Amino acid sequence: MGMEEVELLQISPSDPRGSPGKEQQAAGVGILLQIMMLVLSFVLGHVLRRHRFYYLPEASASLLIGLIVGGLANISDTETNIRTWFNFHEEFFFLFLLPPIIFQSGFSLAPKPFFSNFGAIVTFAILGTFIASVVTGVLVYLGGLTYLMYRLPFVECLMFGALISATDPVTVLSIFQELGTDMNLYALVFGESVLNDAMAISLYRTMSLVRSHSSGQNFIVVIVRFLETFVGSLSAGVGVGFTSALLFKYAGLDIDNLQNLECCLFVLFPYFSYMLAEGLGLSGIVSILFTGIVMKHYTFSNLSDNSQRFVSAFFHLISSLAETFIFIYMGFDIAMEQHSWSHVGFIFFSILFIGVARAVNVFSCAYLVNLVRPEQRQIPLKHQKALWYSGLRGAMAFALALQSVHDLPEGHGQTIFTATTAIVVLTVLLIGGSTGTMLEALKVVGDGRDSPVGESFEGNNGYIAPSYDVDSSSGNRFKMKLKEFHKSTASFTALDRNYLTPFFTTQSGAEEEEQDELMPSSRRESFSGHR
Repeated sequence: MGMEEVELLQISPSDPRGSPGKEQQAAGVGILLQIMMLVLSFVLGHVLRRHRFYYLPEASASLLIGLIVGGLANISDTETNIRTWFNFHEEFFFLFLLPPIIFQSGFSLAPKPFFSNFGAIVTFAILGTFIASVVTGVLVYLGGLTYLMYRLPFVECLMFGALISATDPVTVLSIFQELGTDMNLYALVFGESVLNDAMAISLYRTMSLVRSHSSGQNFIVVIVRFLETFVGSLSAGVGVGFTSALLFKYAGLDIDNLQNLECCLFVLFPYFSYMLAEGLGLSGIVSILFTGIVMKHYTFSNLSDNSQRFVSAFFHLISSLAETFIFIYMGFDIAMEQHSWSHVGFIFFSILFIGVARAVNVFSCAYLVNLVRPEQRQIPLKHQKALWYSGLRGAMAFALALQSVHDLPEGHGQTIFTATTAIVVLTVLLIGGSTGTMLEALKVVGDGRDSPVGESFEGNNGYIAPSYDVDSSSGNRFKMKLKEFHKSTASFTALDRNYLTPFFTTQSGAEEEEQDELMPSSRRESFSGHR
């Protein structure tokens, strides 16, 4: 202990003798190691993809590299000031690594599959995540009461339920792209994961608020607070997106010598949206997601051709870097952190309970969606099973668990963090690695060949208005209301085509519609290219 104190004294900022040089050298070594791990991860991912080795997906390989290097650094006598460069800081994760990934999710969203399944996606992401959080929280609390596992207060169980309900199916989606699958299933998994992150973080923050002000809060106040956060964040994101569209439409930046300025401004708007929401005490994730959707639909078409190519490539690049870095960063930190392995029962039963909660979430929401969908558009059982299996836990759950160490009393937060760590490693490595086999067993890969991308999209601009047989069942009144809802969606599409698109972009709604009609065929080509 004395030697460590001497070493820390030698590199302390207060010591003027050569300490900045030593710190700079340590920073250089730390960053060099991170770059080497990133390079190794990208090369290994490419080799695995090329040889169609799906038992170790890219995300799993990155996590494994981080775990191995972290383990080696732990057993070797690595200097403390080098180790500090690898500590997982949730502020760094939420402010720098997460925004480009979430923005790219919204920006790269294929509008037709997303909006034709929008009702189902919202049901799974909002109602489903709420169900999964509550079921997990209640089961963990009951497990504590019956002495099956470490006992936590009810609100803390709900906080654990909220953070562990954040899914991260990056592995599943990459395998979907490699093997090819039904676009509706892809849209459901992708859309649910993006909105689910926003829902999970909002729920976690709401529960955290309830815990800190437990005296005067009731259930209605909690729901109102959550809706305020969600709707406020959505409004902020959409508002920033529309503002950017008007700026690029009227500023006249789409000329050759202003291309650099155009790209710089476009790149700044997503961060502006994220920080605006965070500054107002709202959810930056919800805000930047909807900014991405609006900017792709309206602002993007106001850019020059060269700028469009650049921003598409730029956001794809930084989101890929951030995603890979997160898994390496997470693996390294898991190996370096102090864990509370004394409550193995808590970990074991938590894994069982999240499996049960995921099943309740997926099958109950699919039942509700199928109640209101016509027979030809129902979610088949094999797709429901694929949805259940694709609920991997990743960086969002890990970051929220790390935050819970600070938010909760000593011991409670540490137990939750250790359980989350075990769940993340297990789901990413084991479930992620077996996803390809599972998808082939369920016969959901290759569905894209049987039902092409464009085949399932009819009606106005990708919004499906299904026909209902009015005399088919006793729920006629309900189905009539649903018919009215579909008419209103079609009228929103008309509103978008006739008013919003001409107002916010330099092209007419007819041009937009022509572009949308061309998109499925190009996507079909890129999909067959993957296969």
